[in-house]
Amino acid sequence: MATRILTRLTVAPGPEGVLALAGELPAALNGEGPALAPIPAGPQGYIQRITETVRADDPSAPLEDDQVAVVLTTSGSMGEPRGVLLSGSALLASASAANARLGGPARWIVALPVTHVAGLQVLVRAHLSGVAPVPLDSVGGAARFSALEFTRATSAARAMSDVDGAPLRTALVPTQLARILALGQSAGDALRAYDSIMIGGAAVSTGLVAQAETLGARIVTTYGMTESCGGCVYDGLPLPGVGVSIANPDDTGSGLIELTGKTIAVGYRLAPEQTAISFGPGLHRTSDFGRIEDDGRLVVLGRDDDVVQVGGHNVSVAAVERAIESYPEIALAAVVSTPDEQWGARLTAFVTKRPGYEPPTAGFSDSIKEYVGAALGNESRPRAVVLLDTLPTLPAGKIDRELLRTQAAHHQVEQGN
Repeated sequence: MATRILTRLTVAPGPEGVLALAGELPAALNGEGPALAPIPAGPQGYIQRITETVRADDPSAPLEDDQVAVVLTTSGSMGEPRGVLLSGSALLASASAANARLGGPARWIVALPVTHVAGLQVLVRAHLSGVAPVPLDSVGGAARFSALEFTRATSAARAMSDVDGAPLRTALVPTQLARILALGQSAGDALRAYDSIMIGGAAVSTGLVAQAETLGARIVTTYGMTESCGGCVYDGLPLPGVGVSIANPDDTGSGLIELTGKTIAVGYRLAPEQTAISFGPGLHRTSDFGRIEDDGRLVVLGRDDDVVQVGGHNVSVAAVERAIESYPEIALAAVVSTPDEQWGARLTAFVTKRPGYEPPTAGFSDSIKEYVGAALGNESRPRAVVLLDTLPTLPAGKIDRELLRTQAAHHQVEQGN
């Protein structure tokens, strides 16, 4: 039985909370201090779900392994969150490999909640770099992420880097990048200030990346999850020390993605059966489908629960999203499935438009449906297309698909189909 203490650390919104966790983190990583369970301050219902998962304050639930330095909860974007047991060596191995791939130490701008893996790893990379991180005022839900705030923080950090020569880096989710790009050409100066901008946490459309790169941004797309200490595959290629393989590939070479290496988590908090299913020694069996191209690059195709039956046909929700995001005037798309008595599943697409585009009062929804049908077949056409100003997100910045499913069900009732 492990003897290390697991301490709950409530992370206040804003820079104060980020820097407080950054101060506690080194001792947790090197084993000199207690293991940490960072919990965000936020809506009570969400916090209760996380607290029940981690049980950091429960003396009857000792820590599973003394090597564990941090217990992080998954975002819960696809359902209930899980507590992931991350060792100090895994977190440091991930951050070291990331810094090496990106070109060495840097000054990191913290734009993501540090109670989730992408934001936490920014702090670990900053710790190894020896350069203090620069948190946005809005981080951790202190305020809504603002593209203008991002540009102001970037300008201030750039001034610091002009003095000490440290390159600037940051990590964003696609929804944040889309909001920055909505500023138009004025976003270019901020984006070009970064040595690299990591985009992860969700699939990102090639159109969004191309739009940013046209403005001079140096985008690095990442794939990973809490169970792998965050992004461990950059632009399709694994980081040093990370192995990627496809389990039981089909005739096209596609199958479930498996990850190996020193960045893999110990397992799940208080869930030995799920740990046995998802983990082996230095191995994580993901729930994502993918294939490896001839050049060794990983292509992520979607989750294993991403395929739904529509009228007897298998339809990939992720493929529908990618098709919609290739529509010239669409910035972001989120597609959810709800039960349908006649067809088995009903797809609803929630979309945001690119800056400056004003959709016609009639025909906009039908044109997207036809576009998807032409690309993927009529069974993949969404039954409804809902235009939103922004897509709803969880505190980690991921799209809140559970909320969208609820909205889709209400929309279905209202429309009577």
